[in-house]
Order: sequence, then structure tokens, then C-alpha cells
Amino acid sequence: MFEEWKNKRILVTGASRGIGAAVARRMGALGASVAVHYHASAEAAEAVVEAIRGAGGEAFALAGDLGRSSEARRVVDEAAERLGGLDLLVNNAGDMLGRVDLEEIDDAHYDRVMDLNARSVVMVTRAALPHFRRAGSGSVIHTTSIAARNGGGAGAGLYAAAKGFVSTLTRNMAKELAAERIRVNAVAPGTIATDFHVRHSDETHLATARASIPMGRLGTAEECVGAYLFLASEALSAYVTGQVIEVNGGQLMP
Repeated sequence: MFEEWKNKRILVTGASRGIGAAVARRMGALGASVAVHYHASAEAAEAVVEAIRGAGGEAFALAGDLGRSSEARRVVDEAAERLGGLDLLVNNAGDMLGRVDLEEIDDAHYDRVMDLNARSVVMVTRAALPHFRRAGSGSVIHTTSIAARNGGGAGAGLYAAAKGFVSTLTRNMAKELAAERIRVNAVAPGTIATDFHVRHSDETHLATARASIPMGRLGTAEECVGAYLFLASEALSAYVTGQVIEVNGGQLMP
């Protein structure tokens, strides 16, 4: 089963920290060649690259603002060129960009949130299609969120809505691309102890979330990785497409 990871060509967006970094490190350690995308965290991205190389994998860092369509296309094309093609795309880039109540949302904030969390998924995936077609198949895994189903917490309405967009788009992309042997799935993490919540959640938010989790604790980025590995593996999930896997300690049981 693990032999399939040798020389698999992968682009992970938003891979300098959190879940994206954990996914990139694990896939690289399994033998994949990984393009580690980042926007502003160059030092953190290089640390992920070094961790992959230290585990025997191949990796390089690649910068770009995926909220801009032209940059999304450039990042994908550069990744595919340096990797020698593309087999798997993990669309993980995203952020809440602050908790903002409805009355405080302006056009600039709306555009930033939707461009990063929704537009990027469309445009990055679109840019990957020619490379998948040349390879004869492909796999896409989006990162959505528990917020796509429960609406998110205070001030997270736009982020939750954008993730709802991603979950719905996952199903439509799966239908559209199945005939070309391109599978599209998603992972929906719950409340995960990463710097996302360091930046956006105070202890009151986290205590409320923790109380709603049957397992009694927040998850870790590493605990999310298995869902991505399952969806990426042809040996394990060749007949799985259009699915959203919830990873949340029981916080939501749809």
C-alpha cells in the first residue's frame, strides 16, 4: 500500500503551518515529492521542507497569493513543472481573517475572506486540470470545516459560509470530473489546536468548543492527517469521490 506514495507528485496549499504542514510532512515522509505552498510564512515553509527532506522525501517551498486568480494559476503551473507533473492537489489554504460581526463586514473584508477561502479553491483546482489530464488521472482534497455545517462561532459567518461553498463545490466537482478519473473529496476538521485558534479564538471560545466535544479535548493537526492519507490513496479509496470526512472528536455527528 505504501509503495504508491513513492514519487507521487503533490501540491499542498497553505502548507507552512497547521494541518497543511502536518499533511505535507507525512506525505513527504511516505516518499512523495511535495510542493509546499505558502503565502507569507517563508521561514515556516522552509522548516516543513527540511522536515520532509530529513525524512527522506523531496520537497520545495513555493510562494503565492492564491486569492488572486493569476497567482493561483502560476503556483500550480510552477509546482507541476518542478515536480514533473501533478497527481494530487490538497487545497488547504484558508483563514478566517479575523472575527467580524455582520454589521462590521465591509466590501474589503468580504472580498478577502471569499477570495482566500472560496475563489482560491476554484482557481487552483481549475489550474490543476490540464496537469491531471496529462497524467491520465488525479485526486483533489479540499479542506473545509465543521463551520460549514454548524455556521461557525461569533464573528465567523463569512468564513463558515465560504467553507459551506467548498463542501458543496466538492460534490459538484466530483460529478463533473469523475469521467476523467479525477476524484474530488474533502476533509472537515473540527476545533483543532493550531495557531488558527491562537489568532482567532479566546479561551471562552475554546472552552465552549471543548465542552461540546464528546472526546473532551481539542484535536491536533496530526490527528487530521489520516483522513487526507485515506482520500489520497488509490489502494484505500479508489471508489470514493464527492465525500466530506468529518474529523472532530464527535463534536458534530451528521
